[in-house]
Amino acid sequence: MVTAGAALADEVGFANLTMGLLAERVGVRTPSLYKHVGGQDDLNRRIAALALNEAADAVGGAVQGYAGRDALAAAARAFRSFVLEHPGRYAATIGEEPSGPDDPMATAGQRLLGAFTAVLRGYEIADRDVNHALRMLRSLCHGFATLQAADGFQWSTDVDESFEWLIAFADRGLRAM
Repeated sequence: MVTAGAALADEVGFANLTMGLLAERVGVRTPSLYKHVGGQDDLNRRIAALALNEAADAVGGAVQGYAGRDALAAAARAFRSFVLEHPGRYAATIGEEPSGPDDPMATAGQRLLGAFTAVLRGYEIADRDVNHALRMLRSLCHGFATLQAADGFQWSTDVDESFEWLIAFADRGLRAM
């Protein structure tokens, strides 16, 4: 049911996902969904955990065998591709807080964070600055990908060229640390 909900969120937008719409999509009456999820909030949290795990798989797999700028580029491209392919499920991850350390969202979020932390190992980042570097990477990748997914870049410059510029900019900044 969660996978169907995530696919529907990608199609109609996370903000438009409802239990009724999901029930209609899977061909059941809305009360039947409650056998699988505890309600809209539970569905949303499960979609967020699914999305974080899928993003962690994409980014983690992309960086295998790479270091430095190559790892950064692989991670950024994988993250961007995930957001562009799954904008609804990715939107479920924004603003949703894990209920505790055992929450599937927390575990999945740590996996994604771990993939980006692995990228930083290719740079000489002081331990005290790792969290700042992670926030910078998240801001750059998240901002670019979500703007692109929302058709926020409507001028003539090639978007892929701009993204490669962003990667080069981040690499220079991380090297300067």
